Order: sequence, then structure tokens, then C-alpha cells
Amino acid sequence: MIQFPQIDPVIFSIGPLSVRWYGLMYVLGFTATYFLVKKQIRDFKYQVLEEHFENLNLTLILCVILGGRLGYVVFYNLPYYIKHPLEIPATWTGGMSFHGACLALLIGGYIFCRRKKLNFWKTADIYIVTIPIGLGLGRIGNFINGELFGRETDVPWAMIFPYGGPLPRHPSQLYEAALEGLLLFSVLWLNRNKPWQKKTHWPHGSMTAIFLAGYGLIRIFIEFFRQPDQQIGFIASFITMGQLLSITMVAAGIILWKMRLKTG
Repeated sequence: MIQFPQIDPVIFSIGPLSVRWYGLMYVLGFTATYFLVKKQIRDFKYQVLEEHFENLNLTLILCVILGGRLGYVVFYNLPYYIKHPLEIPATWTGGMSFHGACLALLIGGYIFCRRKKLNFWKTADIYIVTIPIGLGLGRIGNFINGELFGRETDVPWAMIFPYGGPLPRHPSQLYEAALEGLLLFSVLWLNRNKPWQKKTHWPHGSMTAIFLAGYGLIRIFIEFFRQPDQQIGFIASFITMGQLLSITMVAAGIILWKMRLKTG
């Protein structure tokens, strides 16, 4: 067993204002996306996106926050928030859903691109390859907070989490950081230029399809090691909400891949 590192979730405080590691991970993720998207705009000479770059970034950040929060409310704790609707905007108390954020990103990005006459699939591919960075950093933030820990286990690298009881558990946040973050980013980033090369026959939208299917498969796998959310538990005795939502992502990714191949 490995000792859980006792890292203060609060980096520093100034009066009532606290800067937390988890919030910093969001900032670092958004910053990485900002610079890597700009690099791709230059590399692919997609100048029309440059004209709307700042406004699109702001739109997508708002989509992440709004979609992530509403996704958590609807998918993970709806009965509670029906009784306590004033707590829905309280993002600082915790509770964000990646699946909700992803759906909001796609819808918000599509509406923006349609209004500004941008090619949605080109734009989506440029942004989507950078998202795993934020995912990986966010999971590290979860680990520091000691939240979203894994199921009980006796593997040598198990840890006892502050809020997980006395028994050792999988550090599933680190599994997610490695797979959803590092691995998925590597696959997407190394193939990011293929939709821009006609000889590869990878149409625009391919990166988005790979991301949806790839993240979904990884999340389904990791959920076997992650403790189900206490307020939900297992669905039908064996599947978690995260797995159920991820199955739809895999299906969406496969369907999108086939559709884009036909139209590309």
C-alpha cells in the first residue's frame, strides 16, 4: 500500500478568497487549449477561425461550466436539486459532469459556428484534440482533493483516502489522468493533421469521432475500478451512470465516423 499524499487542496488564501489546486487545473487546461488551438490555426492556415477565436473561446468556457453543472444536476443528483433548486448554481460546492460539459460544448460550438459561418467539423477537430489535457489535469485535481476515489482493493499501489473509509482503494483518479489525459491526447495530437491531408481520406470530424469513442471506451473501463457515486450506486446492479453515459458516447463516435466517411 502507498501512503496517500496529504496535499492541502488550498494553495493559498487571501482573506475570504482561496485559490485551490482543482481550480488551477481548470485554468491550466483552458490555457493549454488556447495556445494549442492557436498553433493549429497557424499550421493549418485556418485564418477564418482566427477572426472569431476569442469569442468562441469565451463561448466554449461558458459551455463547459454550464453544461458540466447541469449535467451533474440532471444525471447524478436530480432528486436532491429538485428539492434544493437554489443550490444548482453553487458550482463551488462541487459537482460537475464531463458528459454534460461535452454535450454543451458540441451544441454551443455548433450554434456559434453556424452563426459565424465557420466549418463546424474543422473547428471541432482543432479544439477536440486539446481537451484531454484539461481532463488529465482535472483528474489530478480530483486526486489532490481526495475525491472520486476507486473501489476497495489489495493491489500494492492502493491508498487509503481521507473520505474513503479505512480500507485501501484504487487511485482511480490517476488511472483516468493517464488514460483520459495522456494516452487520449497522444493519440489525437499525433493524428491531428490527417483530416487536412486528402491522401489520408480522413474527413473533418474524424478527430471528434475518435475522441467520443476513445473517451467513452476508456471511461467504461476505468469505471470498473472507480467507486460509484454514493447517491446513485449501480444501475441495474452492475453498471454505473458513468458507464451508461459513456456507452452513448462510443455509439455516437462510431456513427459520426461512418457518417463523416460517407460525406467526406
